[in-house]
Amino acid sequence: MKQLSLSILFLVLWQTKAACKDIYTPESYYKLDSTVIATELNHPWCISFLSAGEVLVTERSGTIKRVNLKNGQISVISGLPNIKVGGQGGLFDVALHPNFKNNKIIFFSFNGVNNGKWGTELARAKLINDRLSEIRILFKLEPKSTSNHHFGGRILFDAGNNILLTTGDRGDRNRAQKTNDHAGSIIRLNLVGNIPKDNPFFYSETSKKEIITLGHRNIQGIAKNPDTGEIWAHEHGPQGGDELNLIEMGSNYGWPIVTFGVNYGIGTKIGEGTSKEGMKDPVYKWIPSIASSGMVFVTGDHFKKWRNNILLGSLKFNSLVMLELKNKRVLREQLIFKNKFGRIRDVKIGPDGFIYIITDHRKGQLIQLKQAE
Repeated sequence: MKQLSLSILFLVLWQTKAACKDIYTPESYYKLDSTVIATELNHPWCISFLSAGEVLVTERSGTIKRVNLKNGQISVISGLPNIKVGGQGGLFDVALHPNFKNNKIIFFSFNGVNNGKWGTELARAKLINDRLSEIRILFKLEPKSTSNHHFGGRILFDAGNNILLTTGDRGDRNRAQKTNDHAGSIIRLNLVGNIPKDNPFFYSETSKKEIITLGHRNIQGIAKNPDTGEIWAHEHGPQGGDELNLIEMGSNYGWPIVTFGVNYGIGTKIGEGTSKEGMKDPVYKWIPSIASSGMVFVTGDHFKKWRNNILLGSLKFNSLVMLELKNKRVLREQLIFKNKFGRIRDVKIGPDGFIYIITDHRKGQLIQLKQAE
């Protein structure tokens, strides 16, 4: 009887392992036609479409460039505020106001300095031709520090057109569990920079009212499901433990109390384990870490078979990754390509339905991808 029980246990474990391998192992590459639109971009960080023919590309070194998608012509946007460039810090994301066509307002995130310390900030401005004007700083991460690590910096509009801004723990992991500290959280403001009254800490006397989630290490990708309006985000773990999370207001995502990562080099345990009551488990995780960056849901008609799947970049493995979702679960992870272009910092779907990526190098590129004919 004991031998039979062990056999059944072995069979269950083997089937579970096989099932996990089928779900979690990247399994294929895809043949795509690629066109290099622009080169000589200095560590590009974000793509944002002005129209079907033009995009804005931010460079971490502190520049926004307007790129013509037809001829690759580049112009530089002037008028940016002072930006602290160093380590992982600099200019981050740029996003168009939902009514940009009429008001010409953009939002951008960057590393701002105050009294010799720095941290993530959010600003809005008018973009007229190639110049910014009427700049207003809407948010400043507090407290600031002198760390050059973990800034977050991604911008997204939620279903109610409020602004979401991601932050990192600034290299000090314990900050991510403090509600009186902006680090390691997602920030939510309205379009003029006021704090929505339905933010979970709005009526708190001790917490930062802008915070809607905490317990994040360094969110480098955030996207809205076009069908459901759900917000998804991924973040860097330490050595192992990159996470994909379904974002819910008021939730704690655990870092550094719970994580699938370990301490760099020595491989020792961090926190209390991988799960804890009252803290959200990741929907998906990567061990080893892939250094995920950029994130978009596939829309449009060109990649119909991939519609509503997630695309994201891997800085570590020079890859474009696709996640197939169903019922808030990742069914399959697939590699679109690996070691073809270099470190993928951002990925977007253009108005034409094609995929656009940027590579994070001193001479980075903006590249268009479409199905091979």
